[in-house]
Amino acid sequence: MSSLPSHKKPPRVGDNPIFRRMLIGIVLVLVAFVIVAPLIIIGVEAFSKGWATYRDTIIHPDTLHAIGLTVLAALIAVPVNTAFGIAAAWAITKFDFWGKRFLLVLIEIPFSVSPIVAGVAYLFVYGLQGLFGPLLDAWDIKILFAIPGIIIASMFVTAPFVARELIPLMQAQGRDLEEAATSLGASGFRTFLSVTLPNVKWALLYGVILCNARVMGEFGAVSVVSGNIRGQTNTLPLHIELLYHDYQAAGAFASASILALLAVFTIIAKVLLERQGAGRVRKTVNRSEKTA
Repeated sequence: MSSLPSHKKPPRVGDNPIFRRMLIGIVLVLVAFVIVAPLIIIGVEAFSKGWATYRDTIIHPDTLHAIGLTVLAALIAVPVNTAFGIAAAWAITKFDFWGKRFLLVLIEIPFSVSPIVAGVAYLFVYGLQGLFGPLLDAWDIKILFAIPGIIIASMFVTAPFVARELIPLMQAQGRDLEEAATSLGASGFRTFLSVTLPNVKWALLYGVILCNARVMGEFGAVSVVSGNIRGQTNTLPLHIELLYHDYQAAGAFASASILALLAVFTIIAKVLLERQGAGRVRKTVNRSEKTA
């Protein structure tokens, strides 16, 4: 009597212990040299001349103005892009209309265009020699080399973040819940607040966190449209560059430590949100299994 042939699972990439350890080792080395080492250097160099120098750099009027301008840009750009992302995701996933694919392409443009190119494009739109430059100058409205230009550039580079987090999730969820709520007499606004928003809130918060981090760290587009005027149109990344060019390395690293802390807090917030979302998914699955 012949025994039945045993069906072995095909080998997977990484099943070999040696290969798996080598792969993990390569990842750890890259993380150590590319991510961890620069963060450590920022902290070490920021305090290389003592706490007094660090404190004086942070409380310097130019640094405080740069921090305030960066926060102002985030306070305006993030809510606007959040509203835009929600509206775009809602329109793309819940409705069928001509030009939907084109709208998706438009949303992706800031990801594919260099921020510096975007800044130069704004020069040709709002500059004195640009499309609307003479009209703005006649009305004494200043966009470029002023706060409005910084906010507009920040909005451009961060426009896709919220939308790109919401669109895949809302597409996977479908339209059944919204259609059911509408059939029961709920208005569109009530349907959004009671049905759609609770189901996408973790993805929404994640998109907002990424958008905020990118606004505060944006350099390319803002450097073109701001004019780099010390104490007036310098955001924190531009202020760091000026300090470094003035051979104030300790001051540059001290200012950079603020952005590094922002990055750390962003990662922590991201992990917490992912855990919250995963916890809710597990609870939903367990309830479904018990019901079944």
